[in-house]
Amino acid sequence: MSDVLSPLHDEHVALGAALTSFAGWQMPLRYTSDIAEHQAVRTAAGLFDLSHMGELEISGAGAAAALDHALVGDLTALALGRARYTMIVREDGGVLDDLVVYRLAEDRFLVVANASNVAVVRDALIERLAGFDATLHDASLTTALIAVQGPRAEEIVTSAAEPADVDPIRELKYYAAVNATVSGVPALVARTGYTGEDGFELFVPAEAAAELWRDLLAAGEPLGLVPAGLSARDSLRLEAGMPLYGNELDTTTTPYEAGLGRVVKLDKTGPDGEPLPFVGRAVLASRKGAQPARVLVGLRGLGKRAARHGYDVVMSTAPDSPVVGHVTSGAPSPTLGYPIALAYVTPEMCGEGRELAVDVRGRREPVVVVPVPFYRRPR
Repeated sequence: MSDVLSPLHDEHVALGAALTSFAGWQMPLRYTSDIAEHQAVRTAAGLFDLSHMGELEISGAGAAAALDHALVGDLTALALGRARYTMIVREDGGVLDDLVVYRLAEDRFLVVANASNVAVVRDALIERLAGFDATLHDASLTTALIAVQGPRAEEIVTSAAEPADVDPIRELKYYAAVNATVSGVPALVARTGYTGEDGFELFVPAEAAAELWRDLLAAGEPLGLVPAGLSARDSLRLEAGMPLYGNELDTTTTPYEAGLGRVVKLDKTGPDGEPLPFVGRAVLASRKGAQPARVLVGLRGLGKRAARHGYDVVMSTAPDSPVVGHVTSGAPSPTLGYPIALAYVTPEMCGEGRELAVDVRGRREPVVVVPVPFYRRPR
């Protein structure tokens, strides 16, 4: 089965992008240089095609209640025009996917799923909506998603927006969204992102995406904006300590192990004030406060060789040192100038400042446990 082409595929080809197969899509890996694209986002702005992400619209009088049942978050409490990071888990608490949910109206929500999990999330939601006055519409293939990320993102997006929409976009809070017209294209403009920088994600009709992409490139080029691919997006999110499904999150991992227990709302209540059951609640309630078998930590490399996904974390650089965990994501940090990694380790090894090592192709490289995120943008 061939990969799905993004609505922006021809734009990527014209820009000379190196394309790669990712979650069943042909997507740009890079246009010029991974490091140059990464640094552009940190210093000016990057333009990303995220059209491979899934957009699932949940609507109906019972939409909020249905999502409260289906997800770990409290969606009834989500204000209009706001977004929330949440998760959908199995009955055993294992994460099926991490999601961003937008409340578009009192009875309408947009659930954004990772590309590799769209079918899994869609099928689980359809099953969990049964018995609620709510319906699901999969808009993934008719919706394009374009992100502008970086310190000059607001300047770029507002320069292309209709005059009446400039102030509403500027006034958006983090994890909020507004309907606006950008370069003549109707868009849901959200102040969200996956890079650790200020930025916006624009949900637009697929057929209008190419025009908007070209206009944003033209508006942003004098300000330092460059198109950026999946490789830069991954190094940016790693510096920002953001999890990637399939690396830090999977069906064998609960939100608590990943350090994301804050998204689990065990105290959700129904209209009658009684505790509201949701899928996975019983197991997650038993896990809260209990010591997990493993803990997700940040590692700073003390040498030059970077740890990578799947590498063993060991207690020390000694040849016979035991394995105490494994790396989930790792790379040299273009911003910080040294290797960084996320890893699951045993609880007794997770203390900040703890010196460990990573087996990098047979050579034990020293690392130290550090706080996450590795990078925070200047305020």
